[in-house]
Amino acid sequence: MRLSSWMCCLAAGVLLVGGGVLPAGAQPPADPFVGAPGLGDPYYPDDGNGGYRVDHYAVAIDYDPPSHRFTGRARLNAVATQALRAFDLDFDGPPVQRVSVNDLPAGYDRNGDHKLTVSPALPVLPGLPFTVTVEYGGVQTEGGGWRFSPSGGAFVADEPHSAASWYPVNDTPLDKATFDLTVTIPQQWQAVSNGLRVRDVVDGPTRTVEWATRHPVVGYLTTVAIDHFDFLDQRRADGTPLISAFAPAAERARPLEQRLPEVLDFIESLYGPYPFESGGGIFVDTDINFSLETQTRPVYAPWTDLDTIVHENTHQWWGDSMSVRQWSDVCLNECFASYTADYLWPERKEGKDVDALYRRTITDHRNDARFWDIPLQNPGANREFTSVYYRGPLFLHALRRTLGDEVFFPAMAQFVQSHAYGNASMPEFRRFVQSKTGTDLSGFFAAWLDTTTPPPDEYLYPGTLRAYS
Repeated sequence: MRLSSWMCCLAAGVLLVGGGVLPAGAQPPADPFVGAPGLGDPYYPDDGNGGYRVDHYAVAIDYDPPSHRFTGRARLNAVATQALRAFDLDFDGPPVQRVSVNDLPAGYDRNGDHKLTVSPALPVLPGLPFTVTVEYGGVQTEGGGWRFSPSGGAFVADEPHSAASWYPVNDTPLDKATFDLTVTIPQQWQAVSNGLRVRDVVDGPTRTVEWATRHPVVGYLTTVAIDHFDFLDQRRADGTPLISAFAPAAERARPLEQRLPEVLDFIESLYGPYPFESGGGIFVDTDINFSLETQTRPVYAPWTDLDTIVHENTHQWWGDSMSVRQWSDVCLNECFASYTADYLWPERKEGKDVDALYRRTITDHRNDARFWDIPLQNPGANREFTSVYYRGPLFLHALRRTLGDEVFFPAMAQFVQSHAYGNASMPEFRRFVQSKTGTDLSGFFAAWLDTTTPPPDEYLYPGTLRAYS
């Protein structure tokens, strides 16, 4: 996610208010045959569900933009990790009409803020695959990630939650699954989602569009956008298709998106091969204050600039292919996306002196207590999208100057590639980087990541920065 410039300024001064084996912190249910109704993330303990993992989502929706009428059918292919006579899904979308498990009618109950409790007719046995089908529909309202556009269309974008507003999901970064979407809309509209467009058929008054992913994705990184889009079709040198869509008042961004092949080549040179089967972007004309790294096809706000395109595409490595284990690990997403867009692109592509930029920023904020009062390692619930943007790049530049380029860049590429299509944490990152150098980094990491004051000079001005301190 990248915030608008005014939101970034706000974040530097005040808080932004958001958004198998059980993970640490998760409480097992009292009944051993009931899946846990939450996985115990320190920031969002009710997110996700225990007792199963999802391998694939097949979602089909029918949406009428003028009336906002919405019908959906979601089929989840899952594997039980324990015996289950009941389990939960995360869902706060339209009313549910029916639920089945293994094609047999199942009981269900909606409870809490976003839970759909399912009771199979026959218990699900541990280690076995099973399917869950949920049919739902009604008038779709704006909120929870579902947003209306000026044309009357709609799109989905939010972090850390959005998927549950339009399909039932195991809403946790720890349960990534492949995702297929079929959208039926009036024929004059278009629909865009993640992955590859595999079907686009007009039949009388309706259009049916199907999109499919080949790699696992976290719920909040899935999207659908329905609008009167114009398209830009490009290809990378290796043939990877890049499909970008522009809402009616978003055409001004087309020249920026035409640089996407160059942007992906640059990021690939830093962090290794592009991890997905397609790329592109969805340029909306709705007044939102963020852009979001939805997998393979980021959603871009009207104020998007080239810096934003670099930022959101860096997330395809840092955040999408490699995802956080817990939301306290968010620096792995935002620190790297911000550093790549704000430091590495200007340095490598525009010839800018980023050491000077670093020193200027430190000079401007060294005595500003508010700049340092949210730690990077564990920002806190509802504060995760704050300091990672403005302090994260400083941390990584200081780490780079401590290690030297010959260690820093290969190490960063190795770390993100070794966690491709999985998850990673900040403690893992610290241990990994320490393994790449004989220099004791414990003081450096503690000063930059764990504290709420400026690091001592030895960590603030390491390596070639020292001569200028």
